[in-house]
Amino acid sequence: MNTVSESMPEPVVARRRWHLSLIWLVPAVAALVGISMLVHAWLAVGPEISISFHTAAGLEAGKTPVKYKDVTVGMVSGIRLSEDGSKVVVTVSLDAAAENLARVDTRFWVVRPRIGTRGVSGVDTLLSGAYIGVDRGSSQEVSRSFIGLETPPSVYGGAPGRSFALRAEDLGSLDIGSPVYFRRVQVGHVVSYQLDEGGENVRLQIFIDAPHDRLVSSNTRFWNASGVDVSLGADGFRLRTQSIATLVSGGIAFATPEHDPGGPVPENTPFTLAADQTAAMAPPDGPAQYLRMYFDLPLRGLSLGAPVLFSGIDVGKVVSTNLDYDPATRRFRTTVGITVYPHRLEGVLKYFKRSDIDPRTQIAHFLAEMVEHGLRGQVRSANLLTGQLYVSIEHVPNAPKVAFDESAHPLTMPTASGSLDRLEEEIAGIVAKINQIPFASIGKNLDAALAHLDVTLRNVDSSLRRVDETLAQLKDARLVPEAVEVLRQAQQAFGSAQRTLDTVDGALADDSPLRGDLGRALREVERAARSLRALTDLLGRHPESLLRGRPEDPPSDMERER
Repeated sequence: MNTVSESMPEPVVARRRWHLSLIWLVPAVAALVGISMLVHAWLAVGPEISISFHTAAGLEAGKTPVKYKDVTVGMVSGIRLSEDGSKVVVTVSLDAAAENLARVDTRFWVVRPRIGTRGVSGVDTLLSGAYIGVDRGSSQEVSRSFIGLETPPSVYGGAPGRSFALRAEDLGSLDIGSPVYFRRVQVGHVVSYQLDEGGENVRLQIFIDAPHDRLVSSNTRFWNASGVDVSLGADGFRLRTQSIATLVSGGIAFATPEHDPGGPVPENTPFTLAADQTAAMAPPDGPAQYLRMYFDLPLRGLSLGAPVLFSGIDVGKVVSTNLDYDPATRRFRTTVGITVYPHRLEGVLKYFKRSDIDPRTQIAHFLAEMVEHGLRGQVRSANLLTGQLYVSIEHVPNAPKVAFDESAHPLTMPTASGSLDRLEEEIAGIVAKINQIPFASIGKNLDAALAHLDVTLRNVDSSLRRVDETLAQLKDARLVPEAVEVLRQAQQAFGSAQRTLDTVDGALADDSPLRGDLGRALREVERAARSLRALTDLLGRHPESLLRGRPEDPPSDMERER
């Protein structure tokens, strides 16, 4: 058995070798590429934020991009309604490189075509579609929930310039984006506006672009430059406007007095927005003093806000007009309340200042002394075309003495008749003088004089004809040449005189234009005299018609019976 086993050959175990086929390289490479894409996509995914809008118009999930400075930094991944259904919540997946945009004060808005006061924007979205714009904030605090803006912001973060606050009585025609002007050059615009807590004023935020923001100082004056400022006064017709844009969207202008430029101010410094340039550039008014006046004539053209002048200087304005009754005279009178600013007369009041009395008593003492020397209030016409009136405080010569109560509240300023009262008397005097002119007798005498002149001219013409006949006879008598020459010159002289007289005769003939024009002129003067007589009668019956117009005619007896 051993011999046989020894003679048998030992089995040989053959080991199989594995060979890597090239076909497996394809799926391996594909797997590596897929893994790398997954890793890159995972690393490229930034934070996911939510933005609330009032509407989702123009937004689509997976299609609407998010852009910052025209660079796509994310994509809208979802759109849903809020829990109460009042808003639309848009989910945005930002890129990892845009993670620093998710700050608390970052602003988002939908960019779509818009037409506003600042022009047309978002025109490129007509072809590419709407997208969400981003304005990065400056805060370091991170947020994942935002409230989107319904309109693009007026000022982007990092824009060079500064913001300032304005306080106005009303908004007028101003709006977000309304321009701000300096010397008629646009240097900024209105950013926002809102009512204050009490609702008494409007607070506006404006932005002045750099380097023009350095033009704003502590003494800068702002005023509303909206629309057109039209005035018709003693200096004629005036029309002022900043630009055509202010007619549509309003505008604000500012300037700094050259005599008091002031110093630099920090950002968000508050200022007051005046109604116009005149009010803005006027010096500070200081405390106001209320005065009362009584007038015995109707004051239809005296409106609230009419100026009060003292020796030609604007010192206040009219604040009230009321009808009053005087039992002593049994006549109605007009009570006019005015507000004067003594600070505007600081150069005059310094001569009457007393340190031992309060300011109100000092003003009363000043008025008492001036009234004693003839200071009176008058109503005068500011413009004959518009019928506007104003109050003037002037010294009236030979004014009668009146009592002035310094302790009265309010103080009552005595009045005197002004130009309106004298106007009726002057017109009546002119009409009376015109009525005294004997136009009829003047016309008759003129006709007689013209007739006599016509007879005289006829006699001169016959005399000239007899001279011509005499010269012809002398010529036939064959006088010496010297005498003939003298007679010829005399004949020429008489011929010239005859032509002149013919011209005068033609001008004064019955059918001549001169005589006709003279007759028409006399008739026009007569009609004017009748019109002035009618005007005098009307003013005598209704003196108030100078201000209120011609009264209606009373109904006739037949109309009353009907």
